[in-house]
Amino acid sequence: MSTASDGVEVEEVVDRFLLKAFVESCLVLEDGIATTKDIDLGMMAGAGIIPPPFARADAGGLDELLARLERAQLEWGEHYEPPAILRRLVAQGRLGVKSGQGFFPYARPDAGWDERPVKLETRGAVAIAWLDRPPANSISPDVIGALGELWQQVDGDPQIRALVLASANPQLFCAGADLKAFATMDDAAGAELLDSAHGLLRSFEQSSTVTIAAVNALAFGGGCELAMACDIRIAAESALFGQPEVNLGIIPGFGGTQRLPRLVGEAKALEMNLTGEPIAAEEAFEFGLVNRIVPDHELLDSALAWARKLGGQAPIAVEQIKRVSAQGDLDAGIAAEKQGFATAFGSEDATEGITAFLRKRTPRFQGR
Repeated sequence: MSTASDGVEVEEVVDRFLLKAFVESCLVLEDGIATTKDIDLGMMAGAGIIPPPFARADAGGLDELLARLERAQLEWGEHYEPPAILRRLVAQGRLGVKSGQGFFPYARPDAGWDERPVKLETRGAVAIAWLDRPPANSISPDVIGALGELWQQVDGDPQIRALVLASANPQLFCAGADLKAFATMDDAAGAELLDSAHGLLRSFEQSSTVTIAAVNALAFGGGCELAMACDIRIAAESALFGQPEVNLGIIPGFGGTQRLPRLVGEAKALEMNLTGEPIAAEEAFEFGLVNRIVPDHELLDSALAWARKLGGQAPIAVEQIKRVSAQGDLDAGIAAEKQGFATAFGSEDATEGITAFLRKRTPRFQGR
C-alpha cells in the first residue's frame, strides 16, 4: 500500500486532514467569522477541498462523522475533539442528507413531485415548496405552473395550515425571471404569465394558509417579489435582496413596485427600484423587508418553527387579518404595474438591456 514519507499510510493522512479541516471550519462558524455557505465556498475555491467540509459532512451523515471524531480524539488527541455545533445538530436529529437537514437543508419531496421545478414536501400540518430549477431557480412559465399547482393542493388541504417557501440550492434563493423564456414570448403569452403569477401571489395574501419565505441567499427580481408576497420572511445572514430590473431597461413585473414600498417605505423602495442595487439581510431587517435574521444553518428550522406557531392560529382569524391588512388599492397598483411593465418590456431599451445581459456586455440605452 502507498505510504507517506514518514511511513504513515496515505489514507490516514487524508482522513486526518479532512477531519481537521472540518473541525477548524466549525470553529470559524462558531466564532461568527463566516457562514456555512461562505466557508464551504472558500474551502473549495481557496483550498481545493471538493466536496467542501460541511457539504461532505452532510452527505456522509453527521452522526457517523461524530463517531469518527470521537475515535480520532482518543487516537490522535484533543485537536480532533468533536465541535459543540456538531454534537448539537446530532442531538437535534439533524443528521444531514438522510434526515433532510444538517448544516444545509435538503428536499425530500412527496411522491410525484421529484422531477418538478418546484417540489412539494409535507411535514404534518406544514408544507414546504422547494424551488429547484438549476442553475438559478429562475421564474419561468413551468415554475409558475408548478407553484400554482402546488399551492392549489396545499391551500385546498384542511390539514395543512402553513407553507414554507425554500430553495433546494444552497447558493441562492431565486435569481429572478428567466429572461430567455420571457424574450421568446409574444405579448399575449407574456400578459397571461403576468396575470397567472399575480393571481397566485395575491392568493397567498388572501388565504387562511400562512406563507413563510425562508430566504437562504440571493433573492433578486422575481425572487424578491415572491418572498414579499409571503406573510413572513426569514432571512439567513448571507441573504441578499434586490430589484435589478432597471439595469435591463425594464421594471419589476411581479409586484416589486407595489409591495416593496409597503414594506420598506416609499423612499427606500424608490431607491432600490431605481438603482437596482441589492441590500444585505441586516439592512433588509432594518427597513422591515424581513422579519428575522438567523444563522444560515438555522434558517429552515427557524422557518418551520414559525410555520408551526402561525399554523396553529385560528384559520378564520388568520384569513381575515391577512385580507384586511392587504387593503390600500394594492390590486389597482398591480394593474398599473402590469401596464408599466408591458410598456417598458416592449421598448427598444428593454431589447437592448436583455440582449446585453445575455451576451455579458454593457447595455447602450437610447430612451426608445
